[in-house]
Amino acid sequence: MTRPSTELLAVSRRWIDAIQHKRKNQMRNLLSEHQYLRFVGTGDGELWAGDAVREGIGEFFGVIPRFLKHEETFAEAFENGDSGWACLTHDIVFADQPDRTFHVRNTLIFALEEGVWKIVQRHGSVPIPNIDFTGIEQNAIADLVAAARKGFSLDQRDGFASIMFSDIVNSSRLASMIGDRLWSSEVARHFDMLRKIIEDAGGQFVKSLGDGTMSSFPEPAHALRAAQAILQATVQSDGPVIALRIGIHTGNIIQTSDDFFGSVVNKAARITALAAPGEIQVSDATRKMVGETHDYRFANATSVELQGFEGEHLIHRLG
Repeated sequence: MTRPSTELLAVSRRWIDAIQHKRKNQMRNLLSEHQYLRFVGTGDGELWAGDAVREGIGEFFGVIPRFLKHEETFAEAFENGDSGWACLTHDIVFADQPDRTFHVRNTLIFALEEGVWKIVQRHGSVPIPNIDFTGIEQNAIADLVAAARKGFSLDQRDGFASIMFSDIVNSSRLASMIGDRLWSSEVARHFDMLRKIIEDAGGQFVKSLGDGTMSSFPEPAHALRAAQAILQATVQSDGPVIALRIGIHTGNIIQTSDDFFGSVVNKAARITALAAPGEIQVSDATRKMVGETHDYRFANATSVELQGFEGEHLIHRLG
């Protein structure tokens, strides 16, 4: 099991301290004695292996100018069994360049050798802006990390929606009957039909899920209208006989630019799994929000257990 390692963090700091104070023997003793030892430096072409690294490491770091500043800005280490790794960053100022601060990163990979942690790979780097390297800004991960630190995802917002799932019953059997290639074509045609119906009803086709779909609607009545139209269109289709199960739940959701999350989504999926072939099952919340109307008729409520949710839940079959 992977866990944070105070021991490897201490070993990593001894390595950095040995470089800072040019302790050649200590540097050498911290390195693995095997030929798989690797050293990646900050300079062009600095990719070396084995004995040459171990024998030359003291002289390599020994010629570095005196430090005016050597400040740790980040450090963490982990271990899993007989292997481990660490990442450290430092702000460094050299005596011969007192007006410049260098940001240096060190990644160390460790292995236990006869009960002692040894460095099997060291990778040092001095970062440059992506715009200087690739010619473009590459902000995707940085933006996600910044958003996560604030407690939400990019473009994430709360909202209210009816979530509908559809699922093709016995899709594996149908695929084996007509062949994977023809079945794939039929599923694509089926999805195109569903997308048009969903969008015509004012909904959004969110995504396909294997042989099923997920969609969202601003009002529960829109979802019910689309569900009925989908079942009718499926029955009238001139392709293979496809039976669908559909489930709908309504409530507050978390929405990103192209997906929906939260317990409402999970509950809609669980309700769908309980629907029989050719059925539309809706949550009690959806039923109540639609109200009494001649447009939709429901069978008597059924009390069910839903995986991942406590207690009993009422669901209604839309007639």
